[in-house]
Amino acid sequence: MLKTIKNIVNTEKKFLGSVEIDQALPTRIIDAVDPFLLIHHIRVKVPEHTNHKKEGVGPHPHRGFSPVTFIYEGSIHHRDSLGNSSIVSEGGTQWIHSGNGIIHSERPGEEFAKKGGIQEIIQFWVNSPAKFKKDKPFYFPLSEILTPKIEVNRATISVVTGEYMKVTGPIKTLTPQTILRITALKGATLSLKIPASYNCLIYLLDGGLMIGNVEVLPKQMVVFEKDGTTMNVKAMKSTRFILLSGLPIKEPVISYGPYVMNSEDEIEQTILEHQMGKLGILNETF
Repeated sequence: MLKTIKNIVNTEKKFLGSVEIDQALPTRIIDAVDPFLLIHHIRVKVPEHTNHKKEGVGPHPHRGFSPVTFIYEGSIHHRDSLGNSSIVSEGGTQWIHSGNGIIHSERPGEEFAKKGGIQEIIQFWVNSPAKFKKDKPFYFPLSEILTPKIEVNRATISVVTGEYMKVTGPIKTLTPQTILRITALKGATLSLKIPASYNCLIYLLDGGLMIGNVEVLPKQMVVFEKDGTTMNVKAMKSTRFILLSGLPIKEPVISYGPYVMNSEDEIEQTILEHQMGKLGILNETF
């Protein structure tokens, strides 16, 4: 049975500091697609000889969810209060389960900063069930070469999490999810199948898609009803898109900046614990 399109959402322009981004979640039309809370698409030019020690995002906290980053161009050097230091480049993914608290920084890799170029990423936030929000945090970097891929009908499907066409993504999640990165040449056709119990969305970076008889344009997000298992997709141009799907958590969500909890009291406690240094400490070393 085919899935029905529930919404087609245009991104909204926002600023993170001085950087303009495209925000697909949340918007004025839709707050979240449980368990997915936020989607940012960022594409900026990094000048040659950029100081990698000062650019990007400096140390900041998270608790209660997983911030995930897909790198499309450039590189990100991740450092965190657990002692991890890792550079993830084009085609790679960094997945952080922030659990009971982590401090991390995200800056351009030194070599990339020297030569400059386009930095393009998508970052999205995946909520954690209440029972896992106080777990020990962990960090999982996944390189492009270690990301399993399926070549089918002039398209490449990279499986990040979950199982798809008998291929299992390397990153383990706290709730059932299937997350795919897909590139397709013009004319490629795909029949994408996702469990009917999952919430599901597609975000289009560029190119053009037909989903059934509906045209989808760059920087649009398509949200589907939970009424079927199949999405028939055709690439009208060479295109890149992501598919995020997962079993909804169905719990209260109270967010404040970099924290996602289940109550106002938990948010207040988190702020206090961060001020006391209990979410971790990161002293960057280069």
